[in-house]
Amino acid sequence: MLSDSVEVLKKIYKPYRYTYKGNAIIINTTSGDFVLKEKNDKNIKDLYNYLNSRNFNSFPNLIDDSRIDINVYQYIESVNMPKEQKALDLINSIASLHNKTTFYKNVTQDDFKSIYDNLESNIIYLKNYYNNLYENIKKHIYMSPKEYLLMRNIHKIFSCLDFCETETKNWFALVENETKKRVSIIHNNLKLDHFIKNQDNYLISWDLYRTDSPIMDLIKFYKNEYFNINFSIILEEYFTKVKITEDEKKLFFIYIAIPDIITLDGDEFTCCRKIRKGLDYLFITENLIRPYYTPQEKN
Repeated sequence: MLSDSVEVLKKIYKPYRYTYKGNAIIINTTSGDFVLKEKNDKNIKDLYNYLNSRNFNSFPNLIDDSRIDINVYQYIESVNMPKEQKALDLINSIASLHNKTTFYKNVTQDDFKSIYDNLESNIIYLKNYYNNLYENIKKHIYMSPKEYLLMRNIHKIFSCLDFCETETKNWFALVENETKKRVSIIHNNLKLDHFIKNQDNYLISWDLYRTDSPIMDLIKFYKNEYFNINFSIILEEYFTKVKITEDEKKLFFIYIAIPDIITLDGDEFTCCRKIRKGLDYLFITENLIRPYYTPQEKN
């Protein structure tokens, strides 16, 4: 993928070692360590200039962007730390990013209606999918292990879909007359592996950044790391730093509560693992959301 440019850069930097890590190459040289990463259609230099102008600099230096296909970045060694502490440091950096780049964009009712229609159609599709799956399995005299596991827990899937359907209507009632929407720069690829802690905090892998609602970063981070960390603490930390509105919070909960499609393709063991993973996601997500809908939290 990067072979032609790597050969040129080898002659320039004269590395004594290089290591492939994901879609990047780390090169170790006598003059320092660097990261080579293929360019896409995002202009990282413009992004970094803008972030610096907003007094946000939690990203590695861009050493060389003069080549058409590769950017060369500063390499930063991460210190070892508990994943929970790393997640808190990450969310604080993201809160700072959102606060420092927030602005309010003029929107029309059609913008919110489009989100509502997409959510509604997705929920209807999932309800039909799981209803058909339920009816087909119910016809079997003897259920397979994967079918039995799904049927014993399918009420949880329908419960989540009912919640999302109701909350989608409630969310739209809050925003249907709004004329502005809060947006900011979002990283759009949040996971623990994309955060480095050293003397400072560094967010890496900005290749998917865009301008959008800040909750999109929370959604991506949750879906990537929900099983690895306690997200109730992460959300509490973020909500103390960023003044999220009721409609933004509600939309976040809707997006993370929507179940994925669970297919029964494959062998019994693989399918049972897949079903169990999908159910674990729903139970974990329900436990995260529930406190925000109890009377104690509302008062």
